[in-house]
Amino acid sequence: MGRRLYVGNIPYTTGEAELQELFSQAGNVESVRVMRDAATGRARGFAFVEMATDEEAQKAATQFNQYQLGGRALTVNEARPKPEGGFGGGGFGGNRGGGGGSGGRREPRW
Repeated sequence: MGRRLYVGNIPYTTGEAELQELFSQAGNVESVRVMRDAATGRARGFAFVEMATDEEAQKAATQFNQYQLGGRALTVNEARPKPEGGFGGGGFGGNRGGGGGSGGRREPRW
């Protein structure tokens, strides 16, 4: 398990300081980032917490997954890397061969 944790289902009123205090019960917290809407600044209901070691991250995930905070059960697991491309993966077209057309012989175009 990596050191970076995804923390979901957090109350919208929860800030970095509160999560820092909570997760420090499991070990040394390197950073806390509550994700916010770019336009409004309102919390989006999830955060990323980075612990000092893999072991502390595992302990925090075990200790705080389903932990009740502000009447909500937290979801805590290893953060996954962001998909490449920004469109959730798939992309447009991919590596499919194109062209062709008729299976017959083609005359060159000069």
